[in-house]
Amino acid sequence: MNSSVQRLAEVFPPPGGVQDRDWGLVESRLGAQLPADYKELIDAYGGGYFDEAIWVLEPDSSNKYYDLLNENEGRMEAVARLWELGEARPAQLESDENRLIAWALTEDGDYLYWLVRPGQDPADWTVMIKEGRGSEWEHHPMSCTAFLASVLVEGNVESEIFDELPEQEHLFQPTSDFD
Repeated sequence: MNSSVQRLAEVFPPPGGVQDRDWGLVESRLGAQLPADYKELIDAYGGGYFDEAIWVLEPDSSNKYYDLLNENEGRMEAVARLWELGEARPAQLESDENRLIAWALTEDGDYLYWLVRPGQDPADWTVMIKEGRGSEWEHHPMSCTAFLASVLVEGNVESEIFDELPEQEHLFQPTSDFD
């Protein structure tokens, strides 16, 4: 098991009963291979809400608002509209060849993305966060599960967006609990 997924599992026991995924089909529909640590996280947990702070998207979620594929339809176009309206473009996205894939979100409208560069192995994708109620972007040079473990458990990520984490008590709620 990936060390970050293992660290999460120590604090957030996986719920069990998670549906199997056809990752080949998911990746074909998304148009990108996904990082192995994300697939391992979803295989263990499914999608869901960590500490009422971060909602991890899953493919083929029964709730379209938390579906990885649904949330990524038109996502880059929506982000590009912000830049057209004058919002500052982060340096990591200066190249039009770089793209974002949303993998999580918050109730405040913050989006957590993978920064995808052409030809880059998904294992090397890093985390970009777009503040939901403002124009700030953060870049965290780590994988999605390393980010989750760092911000939710260890508290060693400097983030203005997630400055109130980690919580003292931890809770994972699967998306299926909200259907």
